[in-house]
Amino acid sequence: MRTRTMLRLVRLLAVAAVLVTSQSSCLPAVTGLSVDFAYVQTAPPVRRVEVVTRAPAPGYIWIEGYWGWQSRTYVWVPGRWERPPKRHAHWSPGRWRHHDRGWYWVPGHWR
Repeated sequence: MRTRTMLRLVRLLAVAAVLVTSQSSCLPAVTGLSVDFAYVQTAPPVRRVEVVTRAPAPGYIWIEGYWGWQSRTYVWVPGRWERPPKRHAHWSPGRWRHHDRGWYWVPGHWR
């Protein structure tokens, strides 16, 4: 239980640091390496149904598209094929979460 509390505190501090240094955007880079953070007052649209094309080569996995926030509107970030960074890695998709201040984006990442 104590570890969970510490993890929440670290996440909260990281979010606070991003809030202090960010502008009003919640659209993460397609690579997922950098994220500006802001609360959005309107819920994201319904997820789009994408046509998944053939993988460019064996070993690639499909990363689903998502609704990102840019300026004052949601924009669709299309899905893509990506090679896992290491063997047995799997993708944890990003998601919109609701908080009493509004909606915020939690980016996807490799596990």
